[in-house]
Amino acid sequence: MFGFSDSIPVVLICGVTDMRKSIDGLAYIVAYDLEMEPCSDKLFVFCGRRRDRLKILHWSANGFWLHYKRLEKGTFKWPGIDDDELSLTIAPRQLSWLLEGLPLDISQAHPHLIYRYHDC
Repeated sequence: MFGFSDSIPVVLICGVTDMRKSIDGLAYIVAYDLEMEPCSDKLFVFCGRRRDRLKILHWSANGFWLHYKRLEKGTFKWPGIDDDELSLTIAPRQLSWLLEGLPLDISQAHPHLIYRYHDC
């Protein structure tokens, strides 16, 4: 399973991305279309037209990682695309759901809680 820290933000790139693009082409989209820093500590997730391929661009210390997943059967539950929205920030656990073939808004999922213990 693909795993990252729960503290790393995940940015889905809405719309269709040409899956022939590699690191430079995807970094260009992040920098110039989204006006975000591709060398930041974020995962940038791109999806192809057929929704059976994902690419994840991630900067790590001194270089880029490019993760690629192709489904042999089925499609990813890529979220709806608003005309005005170029990207969508999601939680890392939602990325796990997406990679497992689940939608991003699972109503049966337990909510993420932050619990603080205070001595009385």
